[in-house]
Amino acid sequence: MNLGGFKNKEILVDLTERSVGYREINEEDAKKYIGGRGLGVKYVLDNGPEVEPLSEDNLLCFMTGPVTGSRSSMSGRLAVVTKSPLTGTVTDSHIGGWTAARLKWAGVDNVIFKGKSDKPVYLFIEDGKAELRDASALWGKSTRQTVKAMKDEHGEENLSVMTIGQAGENQVRFSAFINEHDRAAGRGGTAAVAGYKKLKAIVIKAAQKGNMPEPKQKDDYAKANRKAVKAILEGGLTAPNKGGLSVYGTNVLTNLINEVGALPTKNSQYTHWEHAEKHSGEYVNKNLLVANNTCHACPVGCKIEVEVKDGKYKTRVESIEFESAWSLGSNCLLSDAEAISFMIDQCNEYGIDTIELGHAFSVTMEASEKGLINETLKWGDADGMIDLTRKIAHREGLGGILAEGPARAAAEWGAPELSMSVKGQSIPAYDPRGIQGIGLGYATSNRGACHLRGYTVASEIAGIPEPTDRLKAEGKGELLKVFQDLLAFSDSMNICKFSSFSENAEHYAEQYSTMTGIPMTAEEVMVAGERIYNLERYYNNLAGFDKREDDFLPKRFTEEPASGNSAGSVSRMDIMLEEYYQVRGWRDGVVPDEKLRELGIISEDSSAPTQQL
Repeated sequence: MNLGGFKNKEILVDLTERSVGYREINEEDAKKYIGGRGLGVKYVLDNGPEVEPLSEDNLLCFMTGPVTGSRSSMSGRLAVVTKSPLTGTVTDSHIGGWTAARLKWAGVDNVIFKGKSDKPVYLFIEDGKAELRDASALWGKSTRQTVKAMKDEHGEENLSVMTIGQAGENQVRFSAFINEHDRAAGRGGTAAVAGYKKLKAIVIKAAQKGNMPEPKQKDDYAKANRKAVKAILEGGLTAPNKGGLSVYGTNVLTNLINEVGALPTKNSQYTHWEHAEKHSGEYVNKNLLVANNTCHACPVGCKIEVEVKDGKYKTRVESIEFESAWSLGSNCLLSDAEAISFMIDQCNEYGIDTIELGHAFSVTMEASEKGLINETLKWGDADGMIDLTRKIAHREGLGGILAEGPARAAAEWGAPELSMSVKGQSIPAYDPRGIQGIGLGYATSNRGACHLRGYTVASEIAGIPEPTDRLKAEGKGELLKVFQDLLAFSDSMNICKFSSFSENAEHYAEQYSTMTGIPMTAEEVMVAGERIYNLERYYNNLAGFDKREDDFLPKRFTEEPASGNSAGSVSRMDIMLEEYYQVRGWRDGVVPDEKLRELGIISEDSSAPTQQL
């Protein structure tokens, strides 16, 4: 392989055989699918979309990209790719911090697990070599206890630990990997896959010195990087110590989204809440902020570390993200930022997705209010939520039902309509009645309801790259495709999505070209992103998601009008989905063979699924 940026080494771990092997990366696959998310999905597809998520056959891939660990701004991301036990779709969940950079500095691009160990293990990586080690003493420990134990054993310097907690061990379907900086690969239940396989952690020992990825065109790469950094430093949202993301973190959005009438409230029964300000970024900045932390090569510093110094919710945690604050807050009618901080801390300890957890609460609260279940959980009951978090992590009582995911729990209670989910994954913090494009994004996301597949909010709320009417349905199919394709590329290059608030396809093309040595234009960036998005859709089609109704929203969004400054609006999926399919060239959600051939996903003379690895 002759591409810059790559170490050209993948670690292959067979947990059943307790063996570790190595291979080079296929250059043609890397050119087609870039790295990170795209290449990981290719591996999972080649492994077969019919596998059971919680089985020896499912792959669990930890993927970097060609600029990971480099001087490129915001290049500290790592993608965890697998078949999701929550949704049954392909999923990729991303984590920040320093883990990805250290993996690359250790001389490794990707780590791929298959099989199942008969006892708990962790993988130790140093100097391009890996070894499976016994993790029996770590099993049952929280993520932070595991990190501490690994630092005690291997030393704190130049060490990264990415681990599951008790929720992953107990195969909670929305459990998450956590690294040493409280960063989570939150969505899709990737930690449950690791828990099934008895994989407790990945531990990486690596220093930066002399190990950063080497660009093919050093001088041109330096120019491209300076141009990208300038865009970030001058960006309205990303400017260090000035932009909203830097000053308030992602929670800068709470008051803004609430004001426009697009903050899902009380399990999405309303779209505005008068008490949302009490868990907003502005409130947290004034009352709880203690530090602004950052990831590798990131000048923005959106990670807001908070501390509750006294009382029963005493904690110090990073951080009160917008999604977490909303899901545990307005979604459940809880305005206490201190209690929310404590619950986020619980999630980090147990390894749980905060978004899905908040929905587990709100579904339970509405089911309880309507007399559908015997257990009682009242709206805004912080102590009840805290207790239920522990029960979910350990699958105790009601927690065992909810550990299967809110969508499955609602269905078991005979009220599937109470789950605000698509393909089994619950929605994030933007109500699709107040922001039309993001609703289409939820419906067509390849990993279940998700704002990060195609963040039309940038245009519909922030006017980036140009403003569109948030309440207008027409034109949102085309808008969404652009965002989905661009972000599929950035996820595969493994650069933070927040870079897209300031950078564009041209910035990405220049960094990619000069790093790898492969000429690429802005137009070719979009084609590569389209190829990756269609690859994921192809996987899902083969996995059984091949009907139009798979791409739709709960009736609450299409039939019950919004409140606040979006009063009377409903999601116009009927208009948007038809337009989207036309723009994509899909037939009722299925990628036709001619589109797959056009993008080079299948060969000209083939219509069969890709062969297994």
